[in-house]
Amino acid sequence: MKSRLLDRLLLAARVDAVAPLGPRLRLITLTGPDLAGLDWVPGRHVRLQLAPGPAAVDWLVGTLRTYTVWSYADRTMELVVFDHGNGPGAEWARTARPGDELMLMRPQGTFVTAPAPYHLFAGEETAQAAYGPMLRALPPGARVFGRFEVDSPDERLDLRPGGDLEWSYRRGRSAASSETLVEAVRGLELPAEPGRAYLAGEARTIQLVRRHLVEERHWPRRNVITKPFWTPGRKGMD
Repeated sequence: MKSRLLDRLLLAARVDAVAPLGPRLRLITLTGPDLAGLDWVPGRHVRLQLAPGPAAVDWLVGTLRTYTVWSYADRTMELVVFDHGNGPGAEWARTARPGDELMLMRPQGTFVTAPAPYHLFAGEETAQAAYGPMLRALPPGARVFGRFEVDSPDERLDLRPGGDLEWSYRRGRSAASSETLVEAVRGLELPAEPGRAYLAGEARTIQLVRRHLVEERHWPRRNVITKPFWTPGRKGMD
């Protein structure tokens, strides 16, 4: 029974290439026949089976880690992986090599763009991997605002030409509960009518930015879409 369930849940793939994008960012390219014809929308993620584990779901699929798909075409999928900590995800990011085989789930998720008067993106290093494909998928002429915080200029990704996009740098400070990012969003001169906001990355910082938009700018809660990727002390989000 386990084998039949695995066949339905997981796709086989292999690592085709690994390239550095910054001190802690790697572009990992996956290929394989199972990756053909997938239903992918920019912003959706995949879950990779990286190691066995004791939890109930691991009985079926092993230890899972979630990564937003940076790009996808035919049988090729690119992931931008952030190397931090000592968990299974970080270990895989550091040691993945061409030829490695792995299993993954099909793309899923609702953290995707939708029509809006304008779009606001805010987050730190981990959020860039989601924002890149989402920004590239917006129609020409879409009005875009973005405030991003990374540790150093070396960790900036090329997200989208044009738009009001700015980065700030922590220089070693923690990304958790970042008031700096909140202040950067607070300083934005946005149109009077609410747009649509996409907030991803560290969970506590997301909450602070969301509170600013809802309580200070009086945006409807439904206009603020959140995707927490990690927070200090929380396992399984590395």
